[in-house]
Amino acid sequence: MKCFDGSSGLTREWQHFEFTVADGVATIGFNRPEKLNALTFEVYADLRDLLVEIPRYGDKIRVLVIRGAGRGFCSGGDVHEIIGELLKMDSKTHMDFTRMTCAVIQNMRELRQPIIASINGIAAGAGSVIALASDFRLLAESASFAFLFTKVGLSGGDMGSAYLLPRLIGTGRATEALMLGEKINAQRALEFGLANEVVPDDELKARTKDLAGRLAKGPTEAYATTKRLLVREADMDLSGSLELEAVTQAHLMSGQDFHEFYKAFCDKRPPQWKGR
Repeated sequence: MKCFDGSSGLTREWQHFEFTVADGVATIGFNRPEKLNALTFEVYADLRDLLVEIPRYGDKIRVLVIRGAGRGFCSGGDVHEIIGELLKMDSKTHMDFTRMTCAVIQNMRELRQPIIASINGIAAGAGSVIALASDFRLLAESASFAFLFTKVGLSGGDMGSAYLLPRLIGTGRATEALMLGEKINAQRALEFGLANEVVPDDELKARTKDLAGRLAKGPTEAYATTKRLLVREADMDLSGSLELEAVTQAHLMSGQDFHEFYKAFCDKRPPQWKGR
């Protein structure tokens, strides 16, 4: 048992999506290809809970990849299994549901490990926000985004999209995307800054593997603190940000990786990062 583990162990099996860990890379695979990986209540709940468990894996997980099986990344909430069922529920249950979906995004942004969304085909509705909340978005040429919430009669600001999207692509473009809900193809997503990279469809898997491997082998503590600062400083003024960065850098300067860089530089060899 690792230090700080409680009585309960890690979940042995996740029933509502695939989950694997190998060589420091964890992969969540949405696996309802016949429905373009549409989400259900159970998928949301499992995502929320898994993201809380991942830190307990320690160094076994250094990066998280999210992907979809078949022709799509994730088409959002299942129309019948979520929307149809929500119409039968009361307002208290509606609030429980929306807070659960928001917890998924909160847990993604709070996760210390970098998250790669490997996007093949459509990322729509909640699927588009899961991609948005990731740290890297790699798109196949056939991929696209669609923030569809207004098209079902709901606010375009859902699951944090009205917070995250303007910070990524600007308020004007975010207003258009969230209000109109029109498809954003891969090339336009790249122009907007919504995509980090667009690759041919048959190269997406390999490119995702390359980036995940690079992150897994890199200075993971440096990556984690960079992500933490990006999240925290989004709502801070300049003086607060400067102080936080000063304290963070001073802390990392006493770490093993900072010392290892200098030793490797002097020895004319690549650093052997420890994530410490």
